[in-house]
Amino acid sequence: MTKGSAKGRFQVGDVVKLKSGGPEMTVTIVLPDGKYNCQWFAGKKLEIGFFPEAGLEPASVKPPISAPGAGGAGA
Repeated sequence: MTKGSAKGRFQVGDVVKLKSGGPEMTVTIVLPDGKYNCQWFAGKKLEIGFFPEAGLEPASVKPPISAPGAGGAGA
C-alpha cells in the first residue's frame, strides 16, 4: 500500500475541490474507509474537513507564471 488506501483515487498532497464547488483543498490524510481529510484557507483561517471520495474531483492546475522577460504573448 502507498500513502493510505490502495484503492484511493487521490493521494496526500493532491489538490482537490468539491464537485459542488468551493475552494481548492489539499489532501492531508487518506483514510481506509474511502474518506479524505482535506485542508484549505478561508481568508487567513485554516479549515479542515473530511469528505467522501465520490464528492471530490481534481482541482484544475494553474500553469506556472512566466518570469518577466522570459518571452510569451506580447513580448
